[in-house]
Amino acid sequence: MTPRAEQYLQVLAALDRGALLMPEAAELLGRSARQVRRRRGAYRARGAVALVHGNRGRPAPNRIADDLRARIVTLATTTYADVNHQHLTELLAEREGIVLSRPSVRRILRAAGLRSPRRRRPPRHRRRRERMPQAGLLVQLDGSTHAWLDQRGPHLTLLAGLDDATGEVPAATFRDAEDAHGYFLVLRGLTQTKGVPVAAYSDRHGIFHRAKRTPLTLQEQLQGGPAPTQVARALQELGIRWIPASSPQAKGRIERLFGTFQDRLRAELRLAGIADRDGANAFLRAFLPRYHARFAQAPADPTPAYRPWPAGLDPQTVFCFKYRRVVSNDNTITINPHHIQLLPGPQRRSYAKATVEVHERLDGSIAVFSQGTP
Repeated sequence: MTPRAEQYLQVLAALDRGALLMPEAAELLGRSARQVRRRRGAYRARGAVALVHGNRGRPAPNRIADDLRARIVTLATTTYADVNHQHLTELLAEREGIVLSRPSVRRILRAAGLRSPRRRRPPRHRRRRERMPQAGLLVQLDGSTHAWLDQRGPHLTLLAGLDDATGEVPAATFRDAEDAHGYFLVLRGLTQTKGVPVAAYSDRHGIFHRAKRTPLTLQEQLQGGPAPTQVARALQELGIRWIPASSPQAKGRIERLFGTFQDRLRAELRLAGIADRDGANAFLRAFLPRYHARFAQAPADPTPAYRPWPAGLDPQTVFCFKYRRVVSNDNTITINPHHIQLLPGPQRRSYAKATVEVHERLDGSIAVFSQGTP
């Protein structure tokens, strides 16, 4: 019996002994005299069992069937192993047709001794930085090296750009390592689909700036300062302000993005059987729209701050590796192992001793420019 039922039993017994009057019993139980009179009649007819609710001990009519519970536990330990409870709830609805709430799935798994593989951090007191009010005001750039393919393929690095206002990922790519080529791909995808953002926010990786302790070359000493890195030069050409982060915590939003991706994207790559970088990139393109539909937020100001791509500017001349070379007497220049022969052109027959700019493009092709002319 529940404590409330025991209370009823004691009061009704005292009422039958004549130790209490009906108004006193009603006041003690917090019920009307009519209710107490009806409950006393049931007690006299059936005894103490009349004080217990009729549904006690019966299974709930909306109880999840035992076979369905067993199936969920089996799926959670086999097909969807290492998937957190929230993601598992969504996958069960999308792929298995099992529509349950997250608390229900959590109770079933906790009863089976299965905890969520991604443990929630305890709340910590910190001052929250509000999101930017407009999309395109700030884009966070970062990379995450992780066992994205588990043991099926190589370790990869996911490079991504995150819009601070909406939480969308306009561009992302898997690379073998965090490199300038990958950031060029992210920036090209971002600027060609959304536009040119106002500022880019990243850590102080050597891809974005030269460390102060790096010795200057003779040419840099003559110029009075270090030359920008390839990515920094591209940002400058597009008028994108680079803002360095002072700590990993300052990049909290993109760090949390990678935490979510390491949980959800890695699991879905495994379910799709992806085992190489090309397949992962193809899957990523289909994954991002579903991620945006689930997690993206509307900005405070719906007017985007992205600037249109400059008219007449070829993206190949921005997102490439640029080097300055002095042409040899035989009209050749050297780029890594390659020797490039410069042929006579309409402007001049010989380029010997001329300073030219060499563009190594993302597709592997090479272009040479003399005073802006190819």
